[in-house]
Parts: sequence; structure tokens; C-alpha cells
Amino acid sequence: MADDVTPLASLSLTHVYYNPDDPISLLCAWLALVPQALCVVYATLIWSTREAEVILMFAGQLACEAANFALKRLIKEERPARIHATGGKGYGMPSSHAQFVFFWAVAVGLFLLGRHTPREQQQQQKQKQGGKKQVTNGNTTTNGTGNGNGPAAGPSLFKTLTDSATDLERYAHEPWSFAHRAVASLGALVLAGAVSWSRTYLGYHTEKQVLVGCGAGTLCAVAWFVVTHVVRQSGLLGQILDFPVVRWFRVRDLVVEEDLPQAGWEKWEEQRVARREVEERKKGL
Repeated sequence: MADDVTPLASLSLTHVYYNPDDPISLLCAWLALVPQALCVVYATLIWSTREAEVILMFAGQLACEAANFALKRLIKEERPARIHATGGKGYGMPSSHAQFVFFWAVAVGLFLLGRHTPREQQQQQKQKQGGKKQVTNGNTTTNGTGNGNGPAAGPSLFKTLTDSATDLERYAHEPWSFAHRAVASLGALVLAGAVSWSRTYLGYHTEKQVLVGCGAGTLCAVAWFVVTHVVRQSGLLGQILDFPVVRWFRVRDLVVEEDLPQAGWEKWEEQRVARREVEERKKGL
């Protein structure tokens, strides 16, 4: 009976060899799963936001993977001998991990620094609306504190805490400045560099294979940014967004001019203020 048992296979998509006695090797094994995690992020953002820019970036990511598939079978350079001894499969030039993460990092940087430009008029209007709401909320708090019956220190302390919370909320809701976007882009590049370095540390690729992968991912990201720029400027994206099937899926193109959560937050704020006004009117009756 034992001879009839079918040998088991490993799902190589998430299978990573590492040295269990080396903490850095374990960290590198986790870094090797970053591309899979990014695919989950892509799918989640596409489903939850229906943003055209996210869909375009994911399409470019898939095209980059197709280019890596073709390059590996064109170059046919083997992986290091060490990884073949442990059962590693496939060609090693260029590194698919390095190409994947550098496409993502460069694409994110190009979007944040070259395409994501919130309109100044929108920012000014939001700041004015926020100031009006804060004044209204402040008046409501003062009226509900006690009409002078409580000690003077109570309202003063409450007002100080409220003002501090309001300042923090205002900062959190402000669109990212160019400096913020630059820091985020640099963080993406650092993560991409760490993932790429982990492939040499684990022995899956040579340094040359990783460097070529980084370069290929960067070139693919720049080329895809140019392609999507032409698609936008030519009006083709707008025409596609008007297709009935695209409208049925409620695909929109807002993230270029505003943060992803902004539209939903504004709706929530309108409902919250309206509900508070109703409650105040009921109290006044």
C-alpha cells in the first residue's frame, strides 16, 4: 500500500527556502512574499475603489510580468547552483521578484510625483468648509456645556482639548504635499531594494540577475507611465470610461485629483453635520 501513495508536490508560488538558524534569512523569506501581498493590495483597491488609475497600474504590472516571462526564456540563464541543489526551478535572468517590486515602486513614485496633483481650488474649498464646521461644532459644545453654571476651568480645558483634536484632524485630512509624496515614493523604493537584496541573500539569484531585474522593472514602469499619459491626453481613457459596461462596474477616475478616501469622507461629514443639526433642533423644541 505504501508504494501506491502519490508523491506530494510543493506550491512554489509561496514556497521559500531559508536558513532556520539565521534571523536575517527568515526576514528575507518574508520579504520574498511582498509581490504576493502587493497583488492582494491591487485586487482589494480595484474592488473597493473602482479607480481607473489603479486598474491601469495593475495592467502594467501584469505586462511587466509577461515581459519577465519572455526574457527568462529568451536569455535562459540558470539560477545559482546552490538553489538548484535544493530543488529550485526555472531560469534566473532577470529576477522576477526584483522586476516586479521595482515596477511597482517606480510606478507609485511616478504617479505620486508626476500625476497626483490635487487641485488648489478644491483644497481651499475643503479648508473653508472645514473651518465653518469647526466653528459650528465649537458653538454647539459651548452651549451644551452648561450656560455658565459650571466652573470656568471646565469649558476652557474642554476647548483646549477640542482645539488640539481639531488641529490634528485638519492635519490628517490635508492632501499630501510634494514632500509627503516624495517620502512615500522613497519608502517604496527602499522596500523594493530590500526585496531585491533578499533574493541574493537567499541564493535564488546572482547580483547580476537582480540588477537586470531592477533595471527591467524600472524601464517597464517608465514606458507604461508614458503609455498611460498618451491614453489620458488623447481622451481615450475618457471614452473608455463612458462605455456602458465600464459604467456598469462604476469605474471612476478621481484619485489623480483627490485622495482615495476623500469622497467617502465628505459624504460622511455631510450626514454627520445634518444629523447633529436635527438633534439640536429637537433639543430646542
